[in-house]
Amino acid sequence: MSSSASAPARPKPRIANQLIVYDFDWSLADQDTDRWVLEVLAPALRRRMKSLKATGTVQYTDLVAQMMRELRALGHTKAEVLDALKGMPFHPAMRRAVLEMKHRAEPSTDFLVLSNANSVYIGTILAHQGLERVMQEVITNPAEWSKEDPELLVVRRRVPPEGRQHGCTVGCSANMCKGEELTNFLARHGKPFDRMVYVGDGANDFCPILRLREQDLALVRRHRGLEARIAKDGASAGLKCQVQYWTGAWEVEEIFATLT
Repeated sequence: MSSSASAPARPKPRIANQLIVYDFDWSLADQDTDRWVLEVLAPALRRRMKSLKATGTVQYTDLVAQMMRELRALGHTKAEVLDALKGMPFHPAMRRAVLEMKHRAEPSTDFLVLSNANSVYIGTILAHQGLERVMQEVITNPAEWSKEDPELLVVRRRVPPEGRQHGCTVGCSANMCKGEELTNFLARHGKPFDRMVYVGDGANDFCPILRLREQDLALVRRHRGLEARIAKDGASAGLKCQVQYWTGAWEVEEIFATLT
């Protein structure tokens, strides 16, 4: 009687280089920047922001800009805003995970932040955590301290309302299509990646993970909007990438350790 040997397992393709894309709020950082600043400095404005957001009458980035004007009208200063940001929760395990991955010889890793927060908030926190030079690029809403009043933070949409609007049909906010931004980043840098990893939590991270391939990985924070969106629309929208779920930053650190 002849016996047939099972076919040898195919070797895993070598991953020489990869791109890790982070959303910021509740993904890289362990809080929401827009809400945190108000909770620390002016809780009544935080409540007002929540109420206005619930009405759906103000685009979210515009709402943040409005809250900064109202915060300044209450007498709060640039130094207070920056101090609040530096005190925002940022898990040591997430910082470790990023630095350890960046320092590995192989795979070579590039990092990108793709966020609906703003450049001042993200830049301040990355600098405070010693991560600003790790990130190849930060794609977010522009912000700057006003020339007329240097204590006022002016926040604008990445896609201005008077300009050409993006055509996202997946559900991105008017200020930015995160999927389009990821595609543009890849085209702009012209570097092929053997693997892409997307770390996100919100429903607005659904569009970019639809751009990922079968060999790519989405690390999705549990009990937030992205998990619900994947459950509802992932199959029908043609989601191709692998998906792993996490709750705490220490779990992302564990997952990164397996990415060889």
